[in-house]
Amino acid sequence: MTLNARTFWAQGAAAILVWVCVLGAASVSAQDASGADPSHVKTAPAAPAANLAPAKPHDNSFVIGNDDVLAINVWKEPDISRSIPVRSDGKISLPLVGEVQAAGLTPLKLETDIALKLKNYIAEPEVTVMVQQVNSQKFNILGQVARPGSYVIANSPTVLDASALAGGFRDFAKQKSIYVLRQGSGAESRIKFNYKDVSQGKNMEQNIKLQPGDTIIVP
Repeated sequence: MTLNARTFWAQGAAAILVWVCVLGAASVSAQDASGADPSHVKTAPAAPAANLAPAKPHDNSFVIGNDDVLAINVWKEPDISRSIPVRSDGKISLPLVGEVQAAGLTPLKLETDIALKLKNYIAEPEVTVMVQQVNSQKFNILGQVARPGSYVIANSPTVLDASALAGGFRDFAKQKSIYVLRQGSGAESRIKFNYKDVSQGKNMEQNIKLQPGDTIIVP
């Protein structure tokens, strides 16, 4: 083959290669634009949702007690906003506000009291009080259990739950003669609880939910 012939074929091959590349690029661009071939399109992973606990509105029927932990937020005032426990004297202390009675009040009433004191320093203060931890509502369990004493009421415990919290019964406990003392309307009532029956799935109505101030007696 002569030199001119070789040059002719080399130029022809190069031209064909250029056209193949151009057509391939055009095909890929068309697929990306039309979405015809989504298997080749990579999407960015979605950003994970922030792990934030939903805001829990305060319950105006709840009465704050000693040892409860309160979350107090004053809008646009981070130096005043804080989480604070109610002291044994029923009060809390805040900057600018000083000491405030908290025990015996609802969160809504405490909001009003704090906002009233802040008006001397802040125009139209917006205060939110939420109960972060309930430590004031307790029940007692006494007698023949491993760990007698006072326990915080959480998640609506029953008498059966309370016996487990107290470590179970001692060897000579009279498990058929347990009872709950409950104060109500100025009078004390006695509610019977037969552990033997309840543990066997009998008379389950005896396994009542405990209320603040209840005392379980295990003779």
